[in-house]
Amino acid sequence: MSRPLISVRNLGKRYKLGAALSHNTLRDHLAHGIRRLFQSNIKIQKSKIAEEESFWALKDVSFDVAEGEVLGIIGRNGAGKSTLLKVLSQITEPTVGEVRLRGRLASLLEVGTGFHPELSGRENIFLNGAILGMSRAEIRAKFDEIVAFSEVEKFLDTPVKRYSSGMYVRLAFAVAAHLDPEILVVDEVLAVGDAAFQKKCLGKMKEVGHSGRTVIFVSHNMGTIANLCTRGIVLQAGQMRFHGTAAEAVQQYQKTISSCSPDERERPAHVAYLVPANDKSDFKITKIEVLDFAGNPMPVVATWDDVVFRIHYRCSRDVSRGSVVFQVSSYDGERLILLSTKPDGTLPLALKAGEGAVDLAVEKIPLTAGEYTLGVGLAVPWIEYLCWNPDLCRFSIFPKDVYGSGLAPNTSRSLITFQHSWREVQP
Repeated sequence: MSRPLISVRNLGKRYKLGAALSHNTLRDHLAHGIRRLFQSNIKIQKSKIAEEESFWALKDVSFDVAEGEVLGIIGRNGAGKSTLLKVLSQITEPTVGEVRLRGRLASLLEVGTGFHPELSGRENIFLNGAILGMSRAEIRAKFDEIVAFSEVEKFLDTPVKRYSSGMYVRLAFAVAAHLDPEILVVDEVLAVGDAAFQKKCLGKMKEVGHSGRTVIFVSHNMGTIANLCTRGIVLQAGQMRFHGTAAEAVQQYQKTISSCSPDERERPAHVAYLVPANDKSDFKITKIEVLDFAGNPMPVVATWDDVVFRIHYRCSRDVSRGSVVFQVSSYDGERLILLSTKPDGTLPLALKAGEGAVDLAVEKIPLTAGEYTLGVGLAVPWIEYLCWNPDLCRFSIFPKDVYGSGLAPNTSRSLITFQHSWREVQP
């Protein structure tokens, strides 16, 4: 068996809360002097206990990652996911334990990581490539692909400090993914991009994984983890609670979420998609809520769950015969479900000027675990769309053992599953 590309043993990272930091730069000395001046003026008293209090962001974490594996890291906010990635990327030193890497590692942990704000996009491509150990000839060979993927060609010679966050992340991901690192580490910075860009990034990460390179991916989107990753790790309070297949890791994480009180649960972005406040369109879908049949918010939705989509809209004028259209597509853009109030037998809606809402109740949602796109709009049936957005927001479905077989339906076999039975017919 070949050696793993990544080997983590007994890894721990401790932070001291309230403790004085070493002052290695002029800025550190100035900040420390000002802080002492203010503390003496307001006579802040700190106890010795507070000074020495410590917090373990990671503790006793051990695992291996083989060549070609795509590892998903799951956990609630504060579980230690980002700290682990920073240690793997050699940005942060561990307090105890060790990390051994074989091969070049490219990381994308936050918008603009490794970019120099005063340099142009073109210059930062070559800078990042050099940091990864690529020769100038290797970077040039990939340059056109990077620019095409990032879609920032018009601004290539503009200093990146003038880029929007979306432009920043497009270029940063393009550089990290195209310069052929043996190991690619990605935090959920991709949430900054729009739906089309996220789809393209996920496709690229699948391509990277299938090419034999190793990917470590952190996400709160369980559909993405289930579809993209081969294995998964669940972190809780800095410790590794589970390590197994991606589907098993998602199920384990779902159990931890289910055991939390409603106030403690992390709600995915699709639970309440909000339109920008400055959008003054005449007709607009303003929000989508995901609720159970009792009207409570659903932190996660699993295969065959009963779910209500509460669609909020805004109209600038009355429309006597309107309709709400609802679509679910695969993340590759294939339409799976299309529903509308009029063709489904519901009387046309009287859309009043101002705010309104309509509930779409779905019994036993038939989607297998994965990531989908919701499209919603308002229409005058058979005449025109008043508004329509086929890529309004992402929507994740968690796996569930719906057949009682011990396994969740396999997403790779189909995206739709429904209640059914088999019986043998005697000849």
